[in-house]
Amino acid sequence: MDVPVVDSVETNLAGDPNADVLVVLSVETNLIDELNADAPVADSVETNGTGDLNEDPPAVAFIEPIADSAGAGNGTADMTADGEVLASVETIADFAEEASNGAVGFCVEGTPPESEETAGRTRYHSMECPGCGEIGMRTLFRAGDRLYQTTDKYFLVVECRTCRLIRLEPRPTPQELASYYPPEYWYAPKSGDTASWFEESYRRLVLRDHVKFVMRAMENSGHSGPVLDVGCGGGLFLKMLRERGLAVLGLETSEEAATAAWRRNRVTVVCGDLGSSPIDRGTCAAITMFHVLEHLHDPVSYLRSARDLLLPGGRLVVQVPNASCWQFLMLGERWSGVDVPRHLVNYRQGDLESLLDYCGFEVVRRKHFSLRDNPAGLATSLAPALDPMARRVRKVREPLAMKLLKDLLYLGLVLASLPFTLFEAACGAGSTIMVEARNKT
Repeated sequence: MDVPVVDSVETNLAGDPNADVLVVLSVETNLIDELNADAPVADSVETNGTGDLNEDPPAVAFIEPIADSAGAGNGTADMTADGEVLASVETIADFAEEASNGAVGFCVEGTPPESEETAGRTRYHSMECPGCGEIGMRTLFRAGDRLYQTTDKYFLVVECRTCRLIRLEPRPTPQELASYYPPEYWYAPKSGDTASWFEESYRRLVLRDHVKFVMRAMENSGHSGPVLDVGCGGGLFLKMLRERGLAVLGLETSEEAATAAWRRNRVTVVCGDLGSSPIDRGTCAAITMFHVLEHLHDPVSYLRSARDLLLPGGRLVVQVPNASCWQFLMLGERWSGVDVPRHLVNYRQGDLESLLDYCGFEVVRRKHFSLRDNPAGLATSLAPALDPMARRVRKVREPLAMKLLKDLLYLGLVLASLPFTLFEAACGAGSTIMVEARNKT
């Protein structure tokens, strides 16, 4: 039966768990009141703004997007501080050619509001470093979408000459970036499929690592909930937290993922942006962001919104790929943590902690190993054709027996990667970095 869409609700969303109403387009209430109850999926509403700026930013300042007269608010610019146009880059080939000629940086023309394509040519965001605002850079390598093959374009992964932050250049506009996320980029297994049952069982096993980290963060916070997971996908992680007695809420930009989270795991999900969510300020005991920050054009505003939503003593848990890991040093552009073109910034531990400090957080705990991500990330780097999610996203046609065989081969490669990734993490150079942070004020 089709799921109806409701234009507005005026209740606390603690409705009948068997109801068919899953997608709510506007909400006039507080979602936090009854999160333990089953509830439908909310879409987006207006909310409060973010907090004050940090008065003493570190050397890596993580500047906010610039608006220009040609495209106000789109985060682009075409002039230097002295008013001199450095360069206009409209294609990857133009960028590569200018870089090979020794140019140190570029500023890019504004992007049309409704499309990233103008007269058959793609426009890009300003190429100033999001960490320090400088334009000097050095190219590390050139890469395309190796895993999902959503585009045949190639991008450069560059390092800032001033703060050494690693980033994608040219950075796609938000409109173009959205096209690089294929359907079912999030995880939701099919019912009644043996291979999918095996995959979900495996995911539940490896997610226990994340659950344990968050449960300890909750103990440190002194609160019992709720927990908001930003980028919750199909909601399996939140379901596992709820099974341990916590009130949970998800946030997703994909309406399909939000609906799947409700249908499959009965997890309440707000579909929208963190800065415009219907969640009251100062109501969350913990906010989790697993592999979110590296996808964002403006991580500063996201983190400040998270800070505003936390209770006093609340905890922020963030995980990103670690650009100072041994895997990146050995594999370069073949390392799955780069994930061109979806990862706009590749953080080292110091970069991440500088960003959190600038946004008003103090890191209190760090972890360099993730049972879910580190071994599987190495396996995907070595054999992307075996990655189960990549095969599903690319809609690879394969008989059930072949699917099971590939899944087993991938699992074998993951297990073989385990000793190296454990040793790598023990040396402080694991392929992911997970931190627990608290509000400094």
